[in-house]
Amino acid sequence: MSTNVKTRIRRDDEVIVTAGRDKGARGKVVRVLPEKGKVVVSKVNMIKRHTRPTQNSAGGIVEREAPFAISNIQFVCPKCDAGVRMGVKSLEDGRKVRTCRKCGEVLDQ
Repeated sequence: MSTNVKTRIRRDDEVIVTAGRDKGARGKVVRVLPEKGKVVVSKVNMIKRHTRPTQNSAGGIVEREAPFAISNIQFVCPKCDAGVRMGVKSLEDGRKVRTCRKCGEVLDQ
């Protein structure tokens, strides 16, 4: 099943979790998986993986981040310092930039 969600969230964006057991947690986006409609956020949605020993690793219990549904996170505007919706605006030079729907701040440099 392929969802292939079009998203405005990018790597290194700061986001806040809006649903689930980590609701209210903030973190930076480590990876975006648009084909699955998910993102990986640093230090949020931690899971324990039981790994088997191999020639390269000792094995044991490894804690790592699990992917989140994109619908369960919201971008954090640096000016508002809150979770906001994003819009897209075209500048005079023809570039499209992401903007904050709350304060109108341009989010891309």
